Amino acid sequence: MNLAVLSTRTLLKMSEAGVRPPVVPKRPNERTVWGQTATDPYHWLRDRDDDEVIEHLKAENAHTESVLAETTDLQETLFHEIKARVKETDLSVPVVKDGWSYYVRTEEGQQYAIHCRRLVGADGTEGPEMILIDENVEAVDPTGEGSEYFEIGVFEVTPDHRLLAWAVDRAGDERFRLTFRDLETGNELDDVIDDVSYGSAWATDNETIFYVRPDDANRPFQIWRHRLGTPVADDVLVHQEDDERFFCGVGRDKDDTFIFIGSSSAITDEVWLLPADQPETPPRCVEPRQTGVEYAVTHHAEKGEAGQFLILTNVDAQNFRVMTAPLDNPGREHWQELVAHREDVMLTGFDTQGDYLVLFERTGGITRLNTRRWATGDMRVIEQPESVYTVWPGSNPTAETNVFRYGYSSMVAPPAVYTVDLATDERVLLKETEVLGGFRRDDYTTERTWATAPDGTKVPMSLVQRADRPEGPGPCVLYGYGAYESAVDPTFSAARLSLLDRGYVFAIAHVRGGGEMGRKWYLDGKFENKPNTFSDTIACARHLIDEGWTEPRQLGLRGASAGGLLVGAVMNQAPELFGAVMAQVPFVDALNTMLDPSLPLTVTEWEEWGNPAESEEIFDVMASYSPYENIRAVDYPAVYATGGLTDPRVGFWEPAKWVLRLREETTSDRPILLWTDLGAGHGGPTGRYAAWREEARNLAFLLWALET
Repeated sequence: MNLAVLSTRTLLKMSEAGVRPPVVPKRPNERTVWGQTATDPYHWLRDRDDDEVIEHLKAENAHTESVLAETTDLQETLFHEIKARVKETDLSVPVVKDGWSYYVRTEEGQQYAIHCRRLVGADGTEGPEMILIDENVEAVDPTGEGSEYFEIGVFEVTPDHRLLAWAVDRAGDERFRLTFRDLETGNELDDVIDDVSYGSAWATDNETIFYVRPDDANRPFQIWRHRLGTPVADDVLVHQEDDERFFCGVGRDKDDTFIFIGSSSAITDEVWLLPADQPETPPRCVEPRQTGVEYAVTHHAEKGEAGQFLILTNVDAQNFRVMTAPLDNPGREHWQELVAHREDVMLTGFDTQGDYLVLFERTGGITRLNTRRWATGDMRVIEQPESVYTVWPGSNPTAETNVFRYGYSSMVAPPAVYTVDLATDERVLLKETEVLGGFRRDDYTTERTWATAPDGTKVPMSLVQRADRPEGPGPCVLYGYGAYESAVDPTFSAARLSLLDRGYVFAIAHVRGGGEMGRKWYLDGKFENKPNTFSDTIACARHLIDEGWTEPRQLGLRGASAGGLLVGAVMNQAPELFGAVMAQVPFVDALNTMLDPSLPLTVTEWEEWGNPAESEEIFDVMASYSPYENIRAVDYPAVYATGGLTDPRVGFWEPAKWVLRLREETTSDRPILLWTDLGAGHGGPTGRYAAWREEARNLAFLLWALET
């Protein structure tokens, strides 16, 4: 198979064969803000109910299939490579609580997971398996057809382990139907609640549940209380968030003492609570919201004591600290410091475990677990075997033990589940994900390197390659995100091996706007500082080239969602650095979206990107980088963009419009392609085989476009 980048001759053959990009009429829509007028000829494409829009998306899909037809065999090869590395019939590490062992298993040939449990005797013997939910059965819709999309958004067992609340989204729009199953009989209860969002909390009476409702913009804004056996029409509205910048959530703490209701924007938190055993008690506020003050609350008690609240907050602590507060008076004036702020350590969370407080931290661009002994205040970091890795807390539902479960991975180490005895440091490997197909960890190497941004900032990158990869420039894929203080940590990917085994380097750019290097790292990549995200990424690309890892024609750039914004902005600013770009559900029409508060989530996003309608400075900054606004007549790399028709986070029209404008302006002969999943939302297909096939197509595009 010839995987050469499309040349003019190739395009001529495609044209002769009828493989031409679809075109649509231009219907100019004018926008004037801050005295600046812009015209958008494709504004009309955002109407999902317009048959012409749907036909255009179908035509784009057909065009992409035609252009990528010569990669069909490669896609099939990649799919089978991915599939062959996965142990299809497998079992998660069980989580035990109150004598019940819960786990998830998969079966060969089945798209979805099977949720199970067993009763565990005092002597450790296990009873027969009980299937709670077989997603493969439930994914068949009431008409008897297999659902194209199936996602569980609520899955919560009552404290007495008798009932299950579970909610399903069958469209990808993140609006769920909540139902209830008797786990002893397997029967569904009569209670059905439509149009709910993620999150729920059972009261300890095992009959009352708190759930979340979204508004018309898909913003979770209400907390409701339902008592089983009563009409849904009689449900009680417990909390409503009228400020469109805030999302609501609900949950029960680890020791089943309190139910917490949270209202959070990007920069501000407010928490309400009520006793879990008194669900009809009006919730009380821990600390009224104050712009810029973030905090999270949990309850901790030693045996036989009433306990105290533990509070993670940024009050006088940019990288956060831990405070305590009395149960009867938890307001800010009563907070006392337990773990101090540190300039070089970002505190992202904590858990209480036996005699210890376990702290989740970031330092030097690496995650770590730290411990604080309650009795002495002594702190000790839990050491890990590699220098570049990712560690995260596991499921620890029982607070009375000193044994803490956590997850571990690196770019060469498959995900693993460990326990560590916090008193003795004894570590036990419970399970490492088995990678089939002859995988050997020693065949690959990973490292950390640092690029230098134009302002002198050192930007970390995590790299992985085969140990026997020849020295000198070769193909490489650079991945970036850089938003929401979200970190793209170095972890293992079985699918990525298909690139590495073909001589590729894979690099993650930990750019500003993400959370890898602490709160300041995030702040230096948002609002008026957002351009740092893109200049950091360009610096990473140039570093890979200058250090001899790759060269422009062999360098691919990949990002998703806000990472798609990164991809589009970087491609506009430095198209000469890349041979191919992969943009998944990309936020490429950022300025138009942030100017339209009628769109889902726009108002909440103003605290991440700024409000260009209220600030001329923010308008000018966004106008300088928004990908759709800055397309120009240059040699663009090959582009493959994806969208989801029911995506509530990034409108499907954003990549659709972007691709049309790119085709109009590009002076290169490389393909610019769009694929829209007409049956899924932001996360793409939900079945594992469908997801593997999608990734095989993504990888095939990169191999095809970057190969020489």
